[in-house]
Amino acid sequence: MRWPFGPRRARAAGPDALRRTFITPEGVDLRLELGATGARIAAFALDVALILVILVVATLVIGWAAIATRSELLVILWLIGAFMLRNGWFVLFEMSGRGATPGKRAMGLRVVARDGARLTAGAVIARNALREIELFLPLSFLAAQTAQGTADAFLALFALAWSGIFLFFPLFNRDRLRAGDLVAGTWVIHAPGGKLAADIGPAPDRARRHFSDAALALYGVYELQTLEDVLRGGRPSAVATVAATIRRKAHIADDGDDLGFLTDYYLALCARLESGLLVGRRRQNKFGN
Repeated sequence: MRWPFGPRRARAAGPDALRRTFITPEGVDLRLELGATGARIAAFALDVALILVILVVATLVIGWAAIATRSELLVILWLIGAFMLRNGWFVLFEMSGRGATPGKRAMGLRVVARDGARLTAGAVIARNALREIELFLPLSFLAAQTAQGTADAFLALFALAWSGIFLFFPLFNRDRLRAGDLVAGTWVIHAPGGKLAADIGPAPDRARRHFSDAALALYGVYELQTLEDVLRGGRPSAVATVAATIRRKAHIADDGDDLGFLTDYYLALCARLESGLLVGRRRQNKFGN
């Protein structure tokens, strides 16, 4: 793994400053673009705002019920629920097929593993557990002490300085890594959304290829997203490499039209995975996990 803190190089001009090599398991370099600091801050702020809205609504409902029933159990359940929401929000959304919370999706961001492999649950948990130490715990402790009237200037400065160090941590390394990203081996990349299937539908003057169930069973959601990145990038070398890999695994003859083949395979795989969801089956990746 490449260490992100190194001698300062001349800052690249334009978007290339955030371009990074990203090798997929098929050996394709997708040349991903890292998420800008401003976009990441906006995504986090949006996620926090959504969490606060849910907490406010839950507080009003549970508070009314607790007063009506005079039950302390509801208050305990609220505390547990608030903790699980705060932590589960980031972990569960980033463990999903999209690898992004609602805030990240709105800003066109996504979490990926820096080694090009599938994003694992362990990596997601690690990067978000660090956020608890970086931000939520010190600020929560400061807020609790302030509410009790026991907070002093030193405690306030220490908590704010602690959180500030980690908040600005991405500005001091070239890969814009949080401490959690550094530990978990992840990147936050710019991955514009949009329904690709509609964008790359087959030309009206040609028929779509048909694939066997065995050929479509080779891949799952994770590989579908990698294929989407390849098609969005449009690099001939990447398209040719992935098309050759699929043909070899599926025992399909090369017809010389790599882009058309890959487009049709993507659309067919989309349809297969969507039909699987309708009957309760979700294939996360080619290993069936």
